[in-house]
Order: sequence, then structure tokens, then C-alpha cells
Amino acid sequence: MDPAEQFRLERTSAIEAYGRNEEFRTISAEWRAKSMAERYVYNFDWLGRPIIQYPQDIQAIQELVWTTRPDLIIETGIAHGGSLILSASLLALLDMCDAIEAGVSFDPREAKRKVVGVDIDIRAHNRAAIEKHPMATRIEMIQGSSIDAEVIESVKALAMGHERVMVCLDSMHTHDHVLAELEAYAPLVTRGCYCVVFDTFVEELSPGFFGDRAWDVGNNPMTAVHAYTAMHPEFSIDRTMANKLMVTVAPDGFLKRL
Repeated sequence: MDPAEQFRLERTSAIEAYGRNEEFRTISAEWRAKSMAERYVYNFDWLGRPIIQYPQDIQAIQELVWTTRPDLIIETGIAHGGSLILSASLLALLDMCDAIEAGVSFDPREAKRKVVGVDIDIRAHNRAAIEKHPMATRIEMIQGSSIDAEVIESVKALAMGHERVMVCLDSMHTHDHVLAELEAYAPLVTRGCYCVVFDTFVEELSPGFFGDRAWDVGNNPMTAVHAYTAMHPEFSIDRTMANKLMVTVAPDGFLKRL
């Protein structure tokens, strides 16, 4: 057997086994809960901007972008902008690899591949830092509620002309809000690409874990994902990624358009 194929099969087998390993899954869930209580997720930057994500989930986005090769990534929730910079830099790498393979030169400041970020409140200092970043020419920001009709229409207009679209939802985490986001943005996802719904893990925490937040067990992104996928068979929950990561804020949150 080809060594590369043997390695792939061994890795696939290990990942499938993780999904059945209750001890490993329990330890991972306990560590995730403890690390979230300790605000561990706030400790990381991507190219100089704070990115409030686990390193495992950052890796997951990299793998999905490389595999599906989108030319547009739509994100709800901006915060400090680290996730926007991550997406923009991954798209820039795709452009660079395309240019190397084609043997051509390109202007890295001008590219078809873009990122659209939506947030109800883009803080002035965060906007300024994002606009000063070298990746800024690839980023378009929209301020407003992600489920506001005018905002949705603006995003749809920006999506026109793009051939491969990925969506990442990470704003308000209540069931109704996420379900409305899915109804608005998931249809923009291209066949074979992903809609990634973050913070589905709330459903797996103890009730009241986040104190006075509007979301909780029974009212969170995972419940919205399950409601949406029950009505939309064109999307399948890809559990391979969550099994691979073991520690992720997005169990059942990697939705692949079939």
C-alpha cells in the first residue's frame, strides 16, 4: 500500500475511534468546561489581532478553507477582528498557492477572494485596528444586526459573483437568533462548502454556566442547528471534524452543504 494512503487510513481509523471513546470524550469535555471558566479562549492572537477561539478550532477553519477553497467567507460576529484576519490570511494563502502553481505574479492587495464581517457593534478601536492591518483590503465590514433585513440584503449583494461561499456564525448565541442567521445565510453556502456554527457546546455544559447570558441549555446554537438541519436535508452535520478536534466549541456545528 502507498505510504501516504496507509497514513490516511490510520488517521481516519483513529478519528472514528475517538467518537466511540467515552473516556476520552468525557475528559475532553471536562477540560473544555474548566478552560472556558478560566477564560483560556481569550489568550490567543492571529497575526496580531485577538482571536477568541480555541487553537483547535482555528486549525479546523484552516483545514476547511484549504479543502473547499472558498472565494468568499461570510462571518457574523467580529469582536476584536482576529477571526476576520484569520479568514483573510487563509484566502491570501490560497491566492499565493494558485499563483505559484500557475507560474504567475499577482498583486496581493487586489484579489477576488474576500471576507465579509457583520457585527451589531463594531467598536471604533477594533475597526481602526482591522482597517490598518495588511489584510484589510480583503475585508468588508457591515455594522448592524446580522438578522436585520437590510443587513442580510447587503451581504447577499456582496456575495453575488462569488463561486464558492463559506459561512461562519458566531454572534448572538440564542436559539432564535442563530436559527434566523441560518435561514438567512446558510442558503448562500456553495455545495461542498461549510456553514460553521460556533458555540454549539453550550448545550453540553451545566445549566446556568454562563450566568446571566441570554443563551443556556435548551436555547443555544446547537438547538438551532438541529432545528435547521431537520428542515434542510441539503445540509449534513459533519461530525468527523469534532471527533478529530475533541476540544471544540462547535460540536455538531460543522454543516456541509451536500
